[in-house]
Amino acid sequence: MDSLSSGPVAEVLQRLHQEAEAADAPLMQAYMSETTNGEAISQFIEAETKDLAGLYHGLAGNFLNVSPEFGRFLYMCARSCKAKRIVEFGSSMGVSAIYMAAALRDMAGGRLIGTDLEPSKVARAQANVAGAGLADLVEFRVGDARETLKPGVGGDIDMLMLDGAFTLYLPILKLLEPYLKPGAMIIGENAFEEGSGYIDYVRDPQNGYLSLPLSFDPGRGNEVTVKTK
Repeated sequence: MDSLSSGPVAEVLQRLHQEAEAADAPLMQAYMSETTNGEAISQFIEAETKDLAGLYHGLAGNFLNVSPEFGRFLYMCARSCKAKRIVEFGSSMGVSAIYMAAALRDMAGGRLIGTDLEPSKVARAQANVAGAGLADLVEFRVGDARETLKPGVGGDIDMLMLDGAFTLYLPILKLLEPYLKPGAMIIGENAFEEGSGYIDYVRDPQNGYLSLPLSFDPGRGNEVTVKTK
């Protein structure tokens, strides 16, 4: 069974990718222009460090979502590790959450806990997930994930998706490490080496991970990691 191919999930995803392309086009054009000069990533990380809430409030109208190819990759990861509990840092409008929750649905259920700093994005994500018929599988927490995830997530984590503020990937990973099962998959989207030391940490086997960069979506710093112990 594959709910990405037809039905409400496929229809909602097609609509959202079209909306995202229109909404993010000016931002992406500016980003690509700056990337040519090697400035965009460092500028974004500097902005996160200075005013995290202000930066992401200013991006409330932008999707900043995964590509359809990367979304299918997330779906395949969730299915391959037979995920029952998935945590996502940085849910935005809910596009990636739909891909992962669809995998849970196709495997007879589970739980996805999503987080986002911006309340307006969470409201839209909830509506989008509901439109795809997946609301019963998804919980969104609003606010700083370092606080909203601190009480725990209700059990062991099979898969972790990191797609929020680059500089918080390592703190969020360390916060959730006690819940990560051996064999858990950690996907870092935009896990740039210029960030918080996340790449060095997950590529060091001494920390209990094996990790590699992903070859598709070049230039976006995507990383796939498996917890080994």
